[in-house]
Amino acid sequence: MNVARLKVMTVPQYLAWGDSQREKLRAELINGQIVAMAPERIAHNRAKGSAFVTLRQAVGVAHLPCEVFTDGVTVPIDPHTAYVPDVLVNCGPRLPGGEMIASAPIIVVEVISPTSLHSDTSAKLFGYFKLPSVRHYLVVDPEARTITYHKRTEDGALSARTFHSGTLRLDPPGLGIEVADLIE
Repeated sequence: MNVARLKVMTVPQYLAWGDSQREKLRAELINGQIVAMAPERIAHNRAKGSAFVTLRQAVGVAHLPCEVFTDGVTVPIDPHTAYVPDVLVNCGPRLPGGEMIASAPIIVVEVISPTSLHSDTSAKLFGYFKLPSVRHYLVVDPEARTITYHKRTEDGALSARTFHSGTLRLDPPGLGIEVADLIE
């Protein structure tokens, strides 16, 4: 597929394009355009790893029918936008191994970096909460060692709070996680 010929790419076109690339480019689809993601700093990668391990252990302890994924799994937001969060939790039936998308995540985690700070705290915040399944959006700041926790309540209202320590209760699906473990 010749990307140059496409003015506005759809999510299926983006996935087909990504699957056809010999050298995998870290990218997202934003308003129909492929946007490359900057290389990661070590602190970003450590924070992403801590979030994955912490959530995976919590899912295991709670014996929930959920899977935890690191970046690489696409979350379609609308027909022309698809994000690739640093970590996500998807509950329900196990996703087929050949899939590239998680269309109904319940928890989404983004680790901010100098190049992602604006989009992670604005466009992605609004985008992820367009999905009815998303109940929790965690924004990890590895430099400040904080978690900004955005939550959708039962009545659909959104709330946000920043944590330096303590326990986060992510209900549903029923997880309790220590902030210190997320930002280890």
